[in-house]
Amino acid sequence: MKIGVVVGSDSDLPVLERAFVVWDQYEVPYEVDIISAHRSPEFATEYAATAAERGISVIVAAAGLAAHLPGVIAANTVLPVIGLPIGGGPLKGADALYSIVQMPPGIPVATVGIDNATNAAYLALHILALGDERVRRLLVEYRSSLPEKIVAKNKELRERGLAGFIE
Repeated sequence: MKIGVVVGSDSDLPVLERAFVVWDQYEVPYEVDIISAHRSPEFATEYAATAAERGISVIVAAAGLAAHLPGVIAANTVLPVIGLPIGGGPLKGADALYSIVQMPPGIPVATVGIDNATNAAYLALHILALGDERVRRLLVEYRSSLPEKIVAKNKELRERGLAGFIE
């Protein structure tokens, strides 16, 4: 099981760094490709059509502006596709979000928030966990640690006071 990552431009890669950190922590392999839905449509189609053969189980497709890449990938594979809208441009990523989330019936793209590579990473892990007990167990452990982190932050806030906490 491997995660495929496609970005519409190399300028999108810094946003994905948070996802790479998460996957590295979980020791889940991934491959990264730069593919433009508009400038290399045949490459996008071929990538999607052959992804399963390469051992990919889920694809994270990140794009900004018109953001057709996630939809083009989803149109050419039955693997789950997670769309990651990239912020920027005059609409600050809203155009990318709408382009990704508004897909026609039968060609779904799961979509996370603008620049939210962390949630894209975790959603991909949740999908992999359906068939990977190790990943599922690690996700359960992570989720069980979240309340402790909030309680610790709240304790720190109370001890330091608001002004001291936000410095």
